[in-house]
Amino acid sequence: MFKENTIRLGIAPIAWTNDDLPELGGENTFEQCVSEMALAGFTGSEVGNKYPRDTEVLKKALSLRGLQIASAWFSAFLTTKPLEETVEAFIEHRDFLHAMGAKVIVVSEQGKSVQGQAVPVYKAKPVFTEEEWKLLVAGLHRLGELAAEKDMTIVFHHHMGTGVQTTAEIDKLMELTDPNLVSLLFDTGHLVFSGEDPIPVLKKHLPRIKHVHLKDIRPEVVARVKEEDLSFLQAVKAGAFTVPGDGSIEFDEVFTTLAASDYTGWFVVEAEQDPALANPLEYAMKARRYIGEKTGL
Repeated sequence: MFKENTIRLGIAPIAWTNDDLPELGGENTFEQCVSEMALAGFTGSEVGNKYPRDTEVLKKALSLRGLQIASAWFSAFLTTKPLEETVEAFIEHRDFLHAMGAKVIVVSEQGKSVQGQAVPVYKAKPVFTEEEWKLLVAGLHRLGELAAEKDMTIVFHHHMGTGVQTTAEIDKLMELTDPNLVSLLFDTGHLVFSGEDPIPVLKKHLPRIKHVHLKDIRPEVVARVKEEDLSFLQAVKAGAFTVPGDGSIEFDEVFTTLAASDYTGWFVVEAEQDPALANPLEYAMKARRYIGEKTGL
């Protein structure tokens, strides 16, 4: 299905230890996490809060297991804080990822985000003003320029509980930003959780998609999140997300569309769950089998 050497498969450490909810998987070590990633058949990882920040130490630990760093999350506050605060933090983040050999930098706008707050994720979702959109676009252009200095690309992560969550908001961001400076991260789970159809988003913005998160949902849990006004973190703990092949999303058209395109880069399985309820190795292996069956990768 996919041309040879175009797709690399990674998995996020958030299934082992949750960055937003450290009590989830607090007992799981970095060494266990990366060892089980390799054992499950993945060759890449994003960066979690237990990963060593000394690049030589991290490189050695990963090379022993045949792993590479695909990217890492960066929280921008372009709509709520002075630009230079985000720029300073971004340069440090960029340089770390560059040293690790990554080519893309995952950027999410956390200004006004409710994803970490104890409020209903649907009802409390922020909506940007036109002035905030201008700040976001100008800031992303600046980050894109800084990434380009290292021959890297920023990929914007649409996300539940933020000002860029819906299809309309993704469309607006793509319309307002320079395609040479701002690319898109495509995340199946966040789109379906938001009530969107991921396929039109994928097809419309395919030329700008430079990173893919493969995430599934449990629709019965998502329905409860809406009915009971749960927060995003409550939704995670309740099991709203799961790995591809374990939920309700049909990935066939996602894979065939990407295979027919010029997409090259990472597919990263990212499914934050409570590891006490969803054994990370078991679910990593389940995801790897599913992707192999559907794509031949």
